[in-house]
Amino acid sequence: MSEITAKRSAAPVAKQALFLLFRIGSERYALRATEVAEVLPRLPLKPIARAPHWVAGVFAYRGTVVPVIDLSALTFGHPAQARTSTRLVLVHYRADESQPSHWLGLILEQANDTLRCNPDDFQPYGLDNRQAPYLGPVREDAQGLVQWVRVNDLLDESVRTLLFPTPPLDPARLEEQP
Repeated sequence: MSEITAKRSAAPVAKQALFLLFRIGSERYALRATEVAEVLPRLPLKPIARAPHWVAGVFAYRGTVVPVIDLSALTFGHPAQARTSTRLVLVHYRADESQPSHWLGLILEQANDTLRCNPDDFQPYGLDNRQAPYLGPVREDAQGLVQWVRVNDLLDESVRTLLFPTPPLDPARLEEQP
C-alpha cells in the first residue's frame, strides 16, 4: 500500500482548537484563541465612575478606548491578584452576530499557557448557572477540570449599554454647553 493510500484510509483526525488557559484562584479556565486579539501586560486603567465593581476601567489602544473587566471580580467577587503572570487580554466581543465586534479587555491571572484539544471534549457540568452564563462546559485532564469561558456571554444588557453605547457617544457633543 502506498503512503498516499494509507493516508486516505486513515481515520479522520478530530478537529483541534487552541485555547488560552488562565486561572481564577486555583481553578483553571480557557478562552478560545480565535476570540483573543492580543495578550498584553497589565496596564494602568482609567476607572469608570458608578460602574459595577468588576469593571476595572478603560485604556487607550490603537486610537480606541477599550473597557476592561476583571474576570475574577465578576466571577467570585474579588479582584485578580497582581502577579507577574496577570495579563490584560484583549478579546473580540460581540453581543450577537448582527452587531459588529468590539474590543474588550479582560484581566486574567496566570494567562500564560495554551491547550490544544477537540472542543467536543468539553462537556456540560449539570448546573443551570443563569447568574454566570459565560461559564461554559468543562473538560477533564490530568490536572483536573478546566472550564470554557464564552466571551460573547460575559456582559448582560445593562453593562453592554454602559460599555458600548449605541450609537457610540460623539465626543463633539460631550463638549457642547448645556
